Amino acid sequence: MREQLSWKVGGQQGEGIESTGEIFASALNRLGYYLYGYRHFSSRIKGGHTNNKIRVSTSPLNSISDDLHILVAFDQETIDVNIHELAADGIVIADSKFNPVVTEGYDVQLFAVPFTEIATELGTSLMKNMVAVGATSAILGLAPSHYQDVVEDIFLKKGASVVEKNMEAIKAGADYFRNEAGANMPDLQLAEADGKKRMFMIGNDAIGLGAVTAGSRFMAAYPITPASEIMEYMIKKLPEFGGTVIQTEDEIAACTMAIGANYAGVRAFTASAGPGLSLMAEAIGLSGMTEQPLVIIDTQRGGPSTGLPTKQEQSDLMAMIYSTHGDIPKIVITPSTVEEAFYDTVEAFNLAEEYQCPVILVTDLALSLGKQTVEPLDFSKVEIRRGALQTDEIPAREEKEYYKRYEVTESGVSPRVLPGTKNGIHHVTGVEHDETGKPSESPVNRQAQMDKRLRKLSNLEATFKQPLFVHAEHDEADLLVIGVNSTRGTIEEAMPRLEADGIKVNHVHIRLLHPFPTEALKPHIDRAKKVVVVENNATAQLANIIKMNVNSVQIENVLKYDGNPFLPNELYQACKELV
Repeated sequence: MREQLSWKVGGQQGEGIESTGEIFASALNRLGYYLYGYRHFSSRIKGGHTNNKIRVSTSPLNSISDDLHILVAFDQETIDVNIHELAADGIVIADSKFNPVVTEGYDVQLFAVPFTEIATELGTSLMKNMVAVGATSAILGLAPSHYQDVVEDIFLKKGASVVEKNMEAIKAGADYFRNEAGANMPDLQLAEADGKKRMFMIGNDAIGLGAVTAGSRFMAAYPITPASEIMEYMIKKLPEFGGTVIQTEDEIAACTMAIGANYAGVRAFTASAGPGLSLMAEAIGLSGMTEQPLVIIDTQRGGPSTGLPTKQEQSDLMAMIYSTHGDIPKIVITPSTVEEAFYDTVEAFNLAEEYQCPVILVTDLALSLGKQTVEPLDFSKVEIRRGALQTDEIPAREEKEYYKRYEVTESGVSPRVLPGTKNGIHHVTGVEHDETGKPSESPVNRQAQMDKRLRKLSNLEATFKQPLFVHAEHDEADLLVIGVNSTRGTIEEAMPRLEADGIKVNHVHIRLLHPFPTEALKPHIDRAKKVVVVENNATAQLANIIKMNVNSVQIENVLKYDGNPFLPNELYQACKELV
């Protein structure tokens, strides 16, 4: 019996590849298995090779696998492109319609199944993906009935007959494979039934849920890969809570609308990717100067320019910290799991209001769009903190004396009031201003206001209490591996392999990128013989940020920037060579 395996379906974009993976994975998730999925897709609406790789296990996992056990192919290109991943006992199940062949030199089992023919006989060739799901269930020893609830959830709105037809297709695929093909692969070990209902979701959905939970009721955004699912989630959910989403003409408008909504007292945000973040740079400065809360979600993808819109990269790190002109306080948060994406989104809204500054929550494509099993979320951990927002009655002042919205305070955070509040009148402007918001070019005032803004974040580490994820069991490590965002699961899987070779490994993952948690990280660096920074970019941006904040640290870089995420084995090999 297998404790885990890796399954992949591939074909042309628009052929139902995503729905095939969704149905397969959702059924297994409901059976109690842990899953981790990663989609490879083209930056076009239809056409071009796409595949969905899903790892299935009886225990938790947070990365894609090195190899592949089952490949479901709807065209020959899928076999040619992906066969190198197949393990020695791997299986290819392909639609017999295209006369599939296995590339010479690969010792794998090939089973040609008439997906399209069976589906057509049942009423429509569109159900060929359901036939493929049925064939897969036969390999794994799963009954077609396990897919019933999932199929009903997806198709019942189209009528009971549609559900019945799709279930017939799954059963037909399973029957054909069992009776006509057969495969020599052990059944998948049963998942332990612990009674928990785990979610199966992408990082973008966790961010959307986090925003709703945090009390956000307005989102302004422009669609862009890989952030669009956040907008789609909010379009579905916000109206249920009296909120709304506006699709703007561009990212500049989206960012300024979010600033305006926050000024009016509504928790608002926007979400984009690298190109959109570039357009928002001036508006981010406006948030900093006017001291208005602002939450931005940046889902990193391959750059520069249009770059690789649908591929993995972590190359926005410097841009998020330094792209805005002038000096303003800014917070950059980098969750590394879907669960963290939820909790950190809630925290981003709290920090934006507490420190009255822009907060950027950063993911990467693998975390944004990778679908994985998520433990039940603990909503008791959620709290709403609105900072220095004044809700009590404001005392009257002398005539023409304005409210000191930008009062110079020891903490750097000024009292905040919503527009229309009695006795709270003040100016708001993007130019330098005095305590009431009135424009001022006085050198004394300029320095006082600048110092006030910049000391806001002096105690942020006390507020953001977990700036690092730490897995460090050794007082003196041969290697300290540092990463950010989705590389966490891959590092965690590579570590036991290194330990088995006698290499002592500690692991730290950065969760607060700016202001950088120097004091929290430095002790771990001091306890390591060698520091390795793993990141998906070409210029070692994370490593350089560490060097800027930790004196005299020597770093070995492990970089990957071909558009694909790290695999556990390649990370293991790269780290082993550095010892």
